[in-house]
Amino acid sequence: MCCGANRTILPQTRASTRTGKEVRSAPAPSTVPRTNVAYFEYTGRTAMTVLGPISGLRYRFPSPGSRVAVDLRDRARLADIPNLSPVRSL
Repeated sequence: MCCGANRTILPQTRASTRTGKEVRSAPAPSTVPRTNVAYFEYTGRTAMTVLGPISGLRYRFPSPGSRVAVDLRDRARLADIPNLSPVRSL
């Protein structure tokens, strides 16, 4: 009972913002990068959520190495956040 072996696996739900906008980490970038976004990689040790200062979008980096597409309007501000690195090429 103490090890959690009997836990039920719950389905993942999508988090959304008050405006209904949602951004999820990309499991793998597509072969054709989107031109209206910039990609950032999380280099921290846990998870992190960042609120886009211009777009109001919530960006979720669930684990180290996660890559997320970011609205171009938020790119400059997110580049100043520790543990977030712009991805130069996919």
